[in-house]
Amino acid sequence: MTASHDHILIVDDDKEIRSLLADYLEKQGLRCTTAADGREMKAALERHRVDLIVLDIMMPGEDGLTLCRNLRAGAGAHANLPVLMLTARGEDMDRIVGLEMGADDYLPKPFVPRELYARIRAILRRARALPPNLEGSPADHAGQLHFAGWRLDTAGRHLIDQDGTIVPLSGAEHRMLMVFLTHPQRVLSRDQLMELTQGREADAFDRSIDLLVSRLRQRLRDNAREPAIIKTVRNEGYVLASTVTVAEPPADS
Repeated sequence: MTASHDHILIVDDDKEIRSLLADYLEKQGLRCTTAADGREMKAALERHRVDLIVLDIMMPGEDGLTLCRNLRAGAGAHANLPVLMLTARGEDMDRIVGLEMGADDYLPKPFVPRELYARIRAILRRARALPPNLEGSPADHAGQLHFAGWRLDTAGRHLIDQDGTIVPLSGAEHRMLMVFLTHPQRVLSRDQLMELTQGREADAFDRSIDLLVSRLRQRLRDNAREPAIIKTVRNEGYVLASTVTVAEPPADS
Protein backbone atom coordinates (compact mmCIF):
# COMPACT_ATOMS: atom_id res chain seq x y z
CA MET A 1 0.00 0.00 0.00
CA THR A 2 1.04 3.59 -0.49
CA ALA A 3 1.73 5.77 2.49
CA SER A 4 -1.05 8.15 3.44
CA HIS A 5 0.91 11.21 2.37
CA ASP A 6 2.73 10.06 -0.75
CA HIS A 7 3.15 13.08 -2.98
CA ILE A 8 2.34 12.71 -6.68
CA LEU A 9 3.31 15.29 -9.29
CA ILE A 10 0.96 15.24 -12.30
CA VAL A 11 2.44 16.82 -15.43
CA ASP A 12 -0.04 17.26 -18.30
CA ASP A 13 -0.88 20.24 -20.48
CA ASP A 14 -4.61 19.39 -20.33
CA LYS A 15 -6.04 21.28 -17.35
CA GLU A 16 -9.17 19.11 -17.19
CA ILE A 17 -7.12 15.90 -17.03
CA ARG A 18 -4.83 17.35 -14.36
CA SER A 19 -7.78 18.35 -12.19
CA LEU A 20 -9.61 15.06 -12.69
CA LEU A 21 -6.60 12.94 -11.77
CA ALA A 22 -5.62 15.11 -8.82
CA ASP A 23 -9.16 15.04 -7.40
CA TYR A 24 -9.37 11.26 -7.70
CA LEU A 25 -5.93 10.54 -6.26
CA GLU A 26 -6.47 12.91 -3.34
CA LYS A 27 -9.66 11.04 -2.50
CA GLN A 28 -7.48 7.91 -2.27
CA GLY A 29 -5.29 9.60 0.36
CA LEU A 30 -2.48 10.88 -1.85
CA ARG A 31 -1.13 14.43 -2.00
CA CYS A 32 -1.06 15.91 -5.48
CA THR A 33 0.66 18.81 -7.20
CA THR A 34 -0.02 19.59 -10.84
CA ALA A 35 2.10 21.13 -13.58
CA ALA A 36 1.21 22.15 -17.12
CA ASP A 37 4.68 21.88 -18.64
CA GLY A 38 8.36 21.23 -18.00
CA ARG A 39 8.97 24.64 -16.45
CA GLU A 40 6.23 24.14 -13.88
CA MET A 41 7.42 20.57 -13.26
CA LYS A 42 10.95 21.75 -12.43
CA ALA A 43 9.60 24.47 -10.15
CA ALA A 44 7.41 21.95 -8.33
CA LEU A 45 10.36 19.60 -7.82
CA GLU A 46 12.34 22.45 -6.27
CA ARG A 47 9.53 23.34 -3.87
CA HIS A 48 8.24 19.92 -2.85
CA ARG A 49 9.40 16.45 -1.93
CA VAL A 50 7.79 14.32 -4.62
CA ASP A 51 7.47 10.53 -4.50
CA LEU A 52 6.37 9.86 -8.09
CA ILE A 53 5.76 11.77 -11.33
CA VAL A 54 2.85 11.06 -13.66
CA LEU A 55 4.18 12.45 -16.92
CA ASP A 56 2.30 12.89 -20.19
CA ILE A 57 4.33 12.38 -23.36
CA MET A 58 2.46 14.74 -25.67
CA MET A 59 3.04 18.28 -24.42
CA PRO A 60 4.07 21.52 -26.14
CA GLY A 61 7.65 22.68 -25.69
CA GLU A 62 9.64 20.00 -23.87
CA ASP A 63 7.66 16.79 -24.27
CA GLY A 64 7.47 14.04 -21.69
CA LEU A 65 10.22 11.97 -23.30
CA THR A 66 12.66 14.89 -23.13
CA LEU A 67 11.71 15.68 -19.53
CA CYS A 68 12.16 12.05 -18.48
CA ARG A 69 15.51 11.78 -20.24
CA ASN A 70 16.78 14.99 -18.62
CA LEU A 71 15.53 13.82 -15.22
CA ARG A 72 17.44 10.54 -15.51
CA ALA A 73 20.57 12.27 -16.80
CA GLY A 74 20.75 14.55 -13.76
CA ALA A 75 22.94 13.84 -10.77
CA GLY A 76 20.60 15.26 -8.14
CA ALA A 77 18.08 13.73 -5.79
CA HIS A 78 15.45 13.50 -8.53
CA ALA A 79 17.46 11.29 -10.91
CA ASN A 80 15.89 8.08 -9.56
CA LEU A 81 12.41 9.46 -8.95
CA PRO A 82 9.79 6.98 -10.22
CA VAL A 83 8.09 8.07 -13.44
CA LEU A 84 4.80 6.76 -14.82
CA MET A 85 4.43 7.79 -18.45
CA LEU A 86 1.06 8.50 -20.05
CA THR A 87 0.99 7.56 -23.73
CA ALA A 88 -1.57 7.69 -26.54
CA ARG A 89 -3.20 4.32 -27.15
CA GLY A 90 -1.61 2.54 -30.08
CA GLU A 91 1.58 4.62 -29.97
CA ASP A 92 3.87 1.66 -29.32
CA MET A 93 6.98 3.60 -30.32
CA ASP A 94 6.27 6.22 -27.64
CA ARG A 95 6.04 3.49 -25.02
CA ILE A 96 9.28 1.87 -26.18
CA VAL A 97 11.16 5.17 -26.26
CA GLY A 98 9.68 6.13 -22.88
CA LEU A 99 11.04 2.96 -21.30
CA GLU A 100 14.40 3.55 -22.97
CA MET A 101 14.46 7.06 -21.47
CA GLY A 102 14.03 5.58 -18.00
CA ALA A 103 10.28 5.54 -17.30
CA ASP A 104 9.28 2.94 -14.70
CA ASP A 105 5.96 2.09 -16.33
CA TYR A 106 3.51 3.43 -18.88
CA LEU A 107 -0.26 3.72 -19.13
CA PRO A 108 -2.01 4.23 -22.47
CA LYS A 109 -4.84 6.76 -22.78
CA PRO A 110 -7.74 6.62 -22.36
CA PHE A 111 -7.72 4.99 -18.94
CA VAL A 112 -9.84 5.02 -15.80
CA PRO A 113 -8.35 6.80 -12.76
CA ARG A 114 -8.61 3.62 -10.73
CA GLU A 115 -6.12 1.94 -13.05
CA LEU A 116 -3.71 4.86 -12.66
CA TYR A 117 -3.99 4.59 -8.88
CA ALA A 118 -3.26 0.86 -9.03
CA ARG A 119 -0.16 1.47 -11.16
CA ILE A 120 1.05 4.19 -8.78
CA ARG A 121 0.63 1.86 -5.81
CA ALA A 122 2.57 -0.88 -7.58
CA ILE A 123 5.44 1.41 -8.59
CA LEU A 124 5.81 2.89 -5.10
CA ARG A 125 5.66 -0.55 -3.53
CA ARG A 126 8.40 -1.81 -5.83
CA ALA A 127 10.52 1.29 -5.22
CA ARG A 128 10.49 0.76 -1.46
CA ALA A 129 10.83 -2.97 -1.02
CA LEU A 130 12.22 -6.04 -2.65
CA PRO A 131 9.71 -8.52 -4.07
CA PRO A 132 8.52 -10.93 -1.33
CA ASN A 133 10.26 -13.94 -2.89
CA LEU A 134 13.62 -12.17 -2.55
CA GLU A 135 13.37 -11.80 1.23
CA GLY A 136 16.33 -13.28 3.02
CA SER A 137 18.59 -12.84 -0.02
CA PRO A 138 22.07 -11.25 0.16
CA ALA A 139 20.59 -8.04 -1.19
CA ASP A 140 18.81 -7.49 2.11
CA HIS A 141 22.12 -6.92 3.87
CA ALA A 142 23.72 -3.51 4.05
CA GLY A 143 26.86 -3.90 2.03
CA GLN A 144 28.11 -4.27 -1.50
CA LEU A 145 27.37 -6.94 -4.07
CA HIS A 146 30.42 -7.76 -6.18
CA PHE A 147 30.07 -9.31 -9.63
CA ALA A 148 32.06 -9.37 -12.87
CA GLY A 149 34.32 -6.54 -11.71
CA TRP A 150 31.40 -4.35 -10.65
CA ARG A 151 29.99 -3.37 -7.26
CA LEU A 152 26.44 -2.48 -6.31
CA ASP A 153 26.15 -0.48 -3.08
CA THR A 154 22.83 -1.77 -1.77
CA ALA A 155 22.48 1.01 0.80
CA GLY A 156 23.20 3.91 -1.54
CA ARG A 157 21.83 2.11 -4.65
CA HIS A 158 25.04 2.99 -6.52
CA LEU A 159 26.57 0.94 -9.32
CA ILE A 160 30.36 1.33 -9.18
CA ASP A 161 32.92 0.31 -11.81
CA GLN A 162 36.47 -0.95 -11.33
CA ASP A 163 37.83 2.60 -11.17
CA GLY A 164 35.39 3.64 -8.46
CA THR A 165 33.22 5.68 -10.82
CA ILE A 166 29.52 5.74 -9.99
CA VAL A 167 27.26 4.76 -12.88
CA PRO A 168 23.70 6.12 -12.41
CA LEU A 169 20.77 3.72 -12.56
CA SER A 170 17.09 4.48 -12.99
CA GLY A 171 14.67 2.87 -10.53
CA ALA A 172 13.67 0.26 -13.10
CA GLU A 173 17.29 -0.55 -13.95
CA HIS A 174 18.16 -0.90 -10.26
CA ARG A 175 15.27 -3.31 -9.67
CA MET A 176 16.25 -5.38 -12.71
CA LEU A 177 19.87 -5.59 -11.58
CA MET A 178 18.79 -6.56 -8.06
CA VAL A 179 16.72 -9.42 -9.46
CA PHE A 180 19.69 -10.73 -11.45
CA LEU A 181 22.09 -10.36 -8.51
CA THR A 182 19.78 -12.27 -6.19
CA HIS A 183 19.30 -15.03 -8.81
CA PRO A 184 22.83 -15.41 -10.20
CA GLN A 185 23.54 -18.10 -12.79
CA ARG A 186 19.85 -18.93 -13.02
CA VAL A 187 17.82 -18.52 -16.20
CA LEU A 188 14.89 -16.14 -15.68
CA SER A 189 12.09 -15.99 -18.22
CA ARG A 190 10.61 -12.72 -19.44
CA ASP A 191 7.43 -13.49 -17.51
CA GLN A 192 9.42 -14.01 -14.30
CA LEU A 193 11.38 -10.80 -14.84
CA MET A 194 8.18 -8.87 -15.55
CA GLU A 195 6.57 -10.15 -12.37
CA LEU A 196 9.65 -9.49 -10.22
CA THR A 197 10.38 -6.01 -11.57
CA GLN A 198 6.95 -4.66 -12.48
CA GLY A 199 4.49 -6.77 -10.54
CA ARG A 200 2.41 -7.76 -13.55
CA GLU A 201 2.29 -10.33 -16.33
CA ALA A 202 3.86 -9.61 -19.70
CA ASP A 203 1.65 -8.98 -22.70
CA ALA A 204 2.39 -11.01 -25.80
CA PHE A 205 4.03 -8.04 -27.52
CA ASP A 206 5.44 -6.30 -24.46
CA ARG A 207 9.10 -5.44 -25.08
CA SER A 208 9.76 -3.64 -21.80
CA ILE A 209 11.88 -6.47 -20.33
CA ASP A 210 14.08 -6.67 -23.42
CA LEU A 211 14.51 -2.90 -23.35
CA LEU A 212 15.43 -2.93 -19.66
CA VAL A 213 17.99 -5.67 -20.22
CA SER A 214 19.43 -3.71 -23.14
CA ARG A 215 19.71 -0.57 -21.00
CA LEU A 216 21.29 -2.51 -18.16
CA ARG A 217 23.85 -4.04 -20.52
CA GLN A 218 24.75 -0.54 -21.67
CA ARG A 219 25.27 0.55 -18.06
CA LEU A 220 27.50 -2.51 -17.48
CA ARG A 221 29.33 -1.94 -20.79
CA ASP A 222 28.33 -5.46 -21.75
CA ASN A 223 28.79 -6.19 -25.47
CA ALA A 224 25.29 -6.29 -26.96
CA ARG A 225 26.26 -8.83 -29.64
CA GLU A 226 28.22 -11.13 -27.36
CA PRO A 227 27.27 -10.22 -23.78
CA ALA A 228 29.44 -11.71 -21.05
CA ILE A 229 27.52 -10.57 -17.96
CA ILE A 230 23.81 -10.81 -18.82
CA LYS A 231 23.44 -13.51 -21.42
CA THR A 232 20.45 -14.38 -23.56
CA VAL A 233 19.25 -17.99 -23.39
CA ARG A 234 17.39 -18.65 -26.62
CA ASN A 235 13.65 -19.28 -26.16
CA GLU A 236 14.06 -19.17 -22.37
CA GLY A 237 15.11 -15.73 -21.09
CA TYR A 238 18.20 -14.17 -19.54
CA VAL A 239 20.85 -15.21 -17.04
CA LEU A 240 23.45 -13.34 -14.98
CA ALA A 241 26.54 -15.37 -15.94
CA SER A 242 28.61 -14.34 -12.94
CA THR A 243 29.08 -15.27 -9.32
CA VAL A 244 27.93 -12.72 -6.75
CA THR A 245 29.65 -12.08 -3.43
CA VAL A 246 28.58 -9.86 -0.54
CA ALA A 247 30.98 -7.57 1.30
CA GLU A 248 30.46 -5.03 4.03
CA PRO A 249 30.91 -1.41 2.91
CA PRO A 250 34.30 0.09 3.71
CA ALA A 251 34.47 1.97 7.02
CA ASP A 252 34.56 5.74 6.82
CA SER A 253 38.07 7.07 7.06
